[in-house]
Amino acid sequence: MKTNKPIYSQNYLDLSRAELIELMEKTLSKRRFKHVLRVEKTALKLADIYNADKEKVSIAALAHDYAKEKPDEEMRDLIISENLDLEMLQFGSNIWHGPVGAVLMKNEYHLDDEEILDAIKYHTIGSPRMDIVAQIIYIADFIEPNRSFNGVEEARQLSKTDLESTIAYISRYTLKNLIKRKAKIYPKAIETYNAWGVKNKEEQDDPFVY
Repeated sequence: MKTNKPIYSQNYLDLSRAELIELMEKTLSKRRFKHVLRVEKTALKLADIYNADKEKVSIAALAHDYAKEKPDEEMRDLIISENLDLEMLQFGSNIWHGPVGAVLMKNEYHLDDEEILDAIKYHTIGSPRMDIVAQIIYIADFIEPNRSFNGVEEARQLSKTDLESTIAYISRYTLKNLIKRKAKIYPKAIETYNAWGVKNKEEQDDPFVY
């Protein structure tokens, strides 16, 4: 499926698409920049399927890893100065770049659309409440073509027919992987799983039997 690239016409931020791409190319490593382009391509295909706002999806996809390669100390300082969730500091810096990136895009390029900002903020850990733009970026980051881990193909197939089922799958996969690695789990990732990954209420087993 050929997907036309959107023209930025809604003034969501102070950059055109070409300028945003140039910013990411200058900011990120070559490997990370290529990932960002693949995420945008994947996300725009999903936007076609689910009739989402392509301009919002494109901006969120291109900007989602803006802070990914920022030094930990810089991100830590911003988390504190911007009054973000300080609990993040007790966990690995891999979860910091989404919220930090959203703040930087807002402060530096006047990105003020909450749907786009939420998509950037939540693309790693998800959230109990994600609109369609955030859902698409969360999924696209997981399934972009260069991902090759066991289980990714199932997520790709699910994404063609049902966003919510795909998020459920990803949230379960992520939690199982963290548990397998005996990693410390950020509570908001568990909130995402509880909201999206559990069985439907009518399908649940006795909740008191473990």
